[in-house]
Amino acid sequence: MRIGFTGTMSVGKTTLVNTLKELPEFSEYTFRTERSKYLRDLGIPLNTDSTIKGQMIFLAERASELLQPRIITDRTVIDVMAFTNLAESVPYYIGNQFEILASNLIREYDYIFYISPEGVPLEDNGVRTTDMEYRKKIDKEIQRILKERAPNHIQLSGTTEERIKKIKETLPF
Repeated sequence: MRIGFTGTMSVGKTTLVNTLKELPEFSEYTFRTERSKYLRDLGIPLNTDSTIKGQMIFLAERASELLQPRIITDRTVIDVMAFTNLAESVPYYIGNQFEILASNLIREYDYIFYISPEGVPLEDNGVRTTDMEYRKKIDKEIQRILKERAPNHIQLSGTTEERIKKIKETLPF
């Protein structure tokens, strides 16, 4: 199965993936987590400064993950679409074309879990922006894309333990 987590920044996606990595039910999976620091150090602009070239690199990473038969990743193509659509340097029509292209990969995920930011404080990891308004905009854009392009996604909220419980109840083991 290909399992992706989507949601705005600092909602616990990476924490969740790292926790699942320790569980025996997922021992046969490949895990991918955030590489923002590495990519920033390569000179790829992030957050509101992102460019279409940078977003293409992020999309290529997500596409390469989908080549794995069993993957759990803390980012999906939906995240990439949302950040592209809200990047200041990406014109609307380019973002729209990018979304249409990237949306072809959504069906490659067997499960997409959306993680709500409700009740989760925004943490500064030294890479992501700490702008709460931007965080809300990204969340709203992710929700729009999910509604239009991935209506069968599963919503997660609560503690990491509560999220894992829901994941285990959802997945066919």
